[in-house]
Amino acid sequence: MSSVIASRRYASALLSAAEEGNFLDSIVSELKVVKEVLENSKDLVQAMRSPLVKGDKKIHILEEIFKDSIGEKLFLFLKLVARKKRAGLLPEIIDEFQILLDDKWGIINVDITSAVKLSDEQSKELVKKLGDYTGKKIRPNMLLNEELIGGVSVKIGDTIFDGSISHQLLKFRQALVAEKA
Repeated sequence: MSSVIASRRYASALLSAAEEGNFLDSIVSELKVVKEVLENSKDLVQAMRSPLVKGDKKIHILEEIFKDSIGEKLFLFLKLVARKKRAGLLPEIIDEFQILLDDKWGIINVDITSAVKLSDEQSKELVKKLGDYTGKKIRPNMLLNEELIGGVSVKIGDTIFDGSISHQLLKFRQALVAEKA
């Protein structure tokens, strides 16, 4: 089974259990803690992925690190993942959980790249229009790229709306070259 499929299955199971047990809010906040620790500790991720570290040792490590910061339900899930030899997938499981949760709540991540910093009013208006266009709540990731010269490029999933001047110049150049041929 591929790691993506396994990660999605564990994330889906956790989401279902959290919804049915009415502890989704606590799981969401506790997973943020786990994710932050994993992002800041390459050694921990390496230990969880190492076949040399046995499952019981991984459980002990997780218990020592998270005993004061997560609840019993999430710890039981972490123990299950470690026992099933999937502890190395924890970062991916957490990412998949967030994707499933966002989908359930109607939230999409959008990369908005502009040549200059947008004002708060411009950002809010763009996010509102994108929300109206997609019919979903937008979680914007605002980026700067001076190479765009001017304008904005928006990436929603695999779709890119490029209204930048650099893109328009490229299209103009391509049209001129095609006309000569």
